Amino acid sequence: MSSFAVLGCAEVVTLAGPARPRVGLELRELAVIRDGALLIRDGRIEFAGPRSELKIQGDIETVDAGGRIVMPGFVDAHTHPVFAGNRADEFEKRAEGATYQEIAAAGGGIRSTVRRTRAASEDELVKAASRYADWFLRNGTTTIEAKSGYGLTLEDELKLLRAIARIEAPRTVPTFLGAHEIPDEYRGEREKYVGIILQEMLQKVAGIAKFCDVFCEPRVFPIADARRILEAARSQGLGLRMHADQLENGGGALLAAELRVSTADHLEHTDAAGIAALKKSGVQPVLLPGSVYALGAHKYADARAMIDAGLAVVVATDFNPGSSPTPSMPMILSLAATQMKMTPAESIVASTINAAYSLGLGAETGSLEPGKRADFVIHDCADHRELAYFFGIEPAFEVYIEGRRVYSKRAS
Repeated sequence: MSSFAVLGCAEVVTLAGPARPRVGLELRELAVIRDGALLIRDGRIEFAGPRSELKIQGDIETVDAGGRIVMPGFVDAHTHPVFAGNRADEFEKRAEGATYQEIAAAGGGIRSTVRRTRAASEDELVKAASRYADWFLRNGTTTIEAKSGYGLTLEDELKLLRAIARIEAPRTVPTFLGAHEIPDEYRGEREKYVGIILQEMLQKVAGIAKFCDVFCEPRVFPIADARRILEAARSQGLGLRMHADQLENGGGALLAAELRVSTADHLEHTDAAGIAALKKSGVQPVLLPGSVYALGAHKYADARAMIDAGLAVVVATDFNPGSSPTPSMPMILSLAATQMKMTPAESIVASTINAAYSLGLGAETGSLEPGKRADFVIHDCADHRELAYFFGIEPAFEVYIEGRRVYSKRAS
C-alpha cells in the first residue's frame, strides 16, 4: 500500500513536541489524540490528528485499528542481537547461587559466547539473529541499535557487522563493540588486545559501524583504556557510546561526560556527581533494568534522580544471551515502572523519541508527525498505560516500518 489511512484508533500516541530529546516534565507529555487517525503516503506520515479532521480524497485503502491504540514503534537503543548458542546453563548456575562475576572468572560469560560465535558461520549467525529479530517485531520494536562484540578478532567482528546488516527488520543501527571483553588468547595481556583494537580494528570497521562502544569497568576496560579506544574511534568518524558503572562505580559516567559521548548505558552504580556530569555534558543515559532483573540483582539505576536532574533518559532491553535475554520492550516498561518508579508515559517517551535521538534518528522516527517515517504499531489495548501494566504478553497487534506491514495478528 503506497497510501492508506489508519482509522478506528482509541488513541493515537503521537509524541509530537520539541525537535530534541525530552526532559523533565516533558517526559510525561505524549500528545495523545483520542479517536485519532493517520494518513500514510509513500512510507511517510502525511497526517496525524483527529479523525474528524482527516479529509480522504478518492479511493484510498484503510486499516482498521479496531478501537486499539496506535503509537510509534519502540526504538531499542541497546541490544546485542547476533551470537551463537545461549547461556541457559549459566542461568541455571545463577539460580543455584553462582554470581555473574564468578561464572565469568571461570571462563563463562561473554567469553563462552565468543567461543561459540567464532565457530559459527555468517549464515548461521544470520539465521539465529533472524529468529530474534522476529521477537523484536512481535513486541512492537521497529528500530534496534545492534552491537557486535562476540567475535573479538577483526575477522569475527566484521562477520558480526555483516550479519547485522543482513537483518531485514527491524531497522538496525550497527555499533562496533570490540572492547566488550578480553578474549581468551589475551588473558593477562590486556594492553596487547587494546593495541589490536586501536591499530587493526577501528580503521576497518569505520564506515560499516555507526558507533563504537566500550565496556568500561575496572576489571575489563578501565578508564585509561576506554578513553584511548573512544578517542581513536572518534578520530575515525565513529559516534561514541559506553557501558558505564554497571558492576561498580568505576568513573565511567565521568569519562562519558568528559568525552561527551552520545550515551552512557547501564549506570546502576553512578552517583550524584556522575549524574551531574552527564547533565552538564548533555549525555543521554540508557537505562537497562532487564539486566538487573535477569541477574537477580537489586540495584537499579536511579532513574528518578536522573529525570529530576534534567537528563533525557532512555530505556532499552539490553537483549543479550547472558545478562538480559529479553527482546520485550513492554517488559522493560513494566520494570521501569515497578523498579525505577518511572510513570508509563515517561517510559514510553524514553523508549521511542528519546531513544531515537540517542541514535541520531530523532528527525526521522520515534514520533508520529508529518514528514517522519511511518514506523508505528497498533497495540491490542485501548489505553497506553496498559503497555506497562500488563506484563509477560506481546501487545503488538500490527507493526509497520516505513508504511510496510512487517508483523500482524490479523486473521487473513
